[in-house]
Amino acid sequence: MENLEVLIGLNMIPELKPLTLKRIWQSLSKPKEIFNLSEEEITKRTGIKRELAFKIKSFDLKKIDAEISLIKKYNLKVITFQDDEYPFLLKQIPDPAPVLYIKGEFKPQDKLSIAVVGCRQASFYGLECSNNFSFQLAELGITVVSGLARGIDTWAHKGALKAGGRTIAVLGSGFGFIYPKENRDLVEEIALNGAVISEFPCQMKPLSFNFPRRNRIISGLSLGVLVIEAGKRSGALITARFALEQGREVFCIPGRYDSFNSFGTNTLIKEGAKLVLNIEDILEELNLTVKN
Repeated sequence: MENLEVLIGLNMIPELKPLTLKRIWQSLSKPKEIFNLSEEEITKRTGIKRELAFKIKSFDLKKIDAEISLIKKYNLKVITFQDDEYPFLLKQIPDPAPVLYIKGEFKPQDKLSIAVVGCRQASFYGLECSNNFSFQLAELGITVVSGLARGIDTWAHKGALKAGGRTIAVLGSGFGFIYPKENRDLVEEIALNGAVISEFPCQMKPLSFNFPRRNRIISGLSLGVLVIEAGKRSGALITARFALEQGREVFCIPGRYDSFNSFGTNTLIKEGAKLVLNIEDILEELNLTVKN
């Protein structure tokens, strides 16, 4: 069994979170032999709990073959954190995704990326801001990263595509359960002009707890995160928090003081996020020189 197949298998065990999987991989001189070890050997060599060792030992290896069949069915490519083509910025965060499923492709210019995120129930003002800012970023050769969700995310991808630029969508599910369903055509369009990616196995459903985890990938792929409309409990605030933890910049477009959708963004600005009124504010803060 090759290393890629082993990582695909380990990544299918829900209890093995990215940091744990990374720890396992770094602890073994020959990681591809892990499924041949006893529970005691796995625990001794990796330092993980006995319960996790049991999950590994009891994993049905036939699931790997089934997963590879789905990867071919959905026309995906799979890369690991050991591969040279793994995104440079994402590799720098503490808990990068051990495995990435990709529809489309990464390109060297994706090192110059800005995430554009916000609430699903966005106002017309928010959607217009998302579309316009993403269009301008893409027009300058900056890749727009977002999460394919309804609202701000969807319009960020559309704005970048409209400009003829690149965009990357990060899923909170596997490719067998594209969410939301109405964005299936958008997934195909993005794949032709960027990449749609997921760290989850193909049959992973869009469960609520997947999305906060997904958000660290959005910020991890980016030099900075632009937040456009975010309520008090918006997932965009989680992305902003991850960005700060990862040493990335956080930008916010201000909104009405009495708007629920502006509570999060205005609070972030109050706490020190960069207030953005135009694209130049982002370029100046990041000291970026881009194509005209």
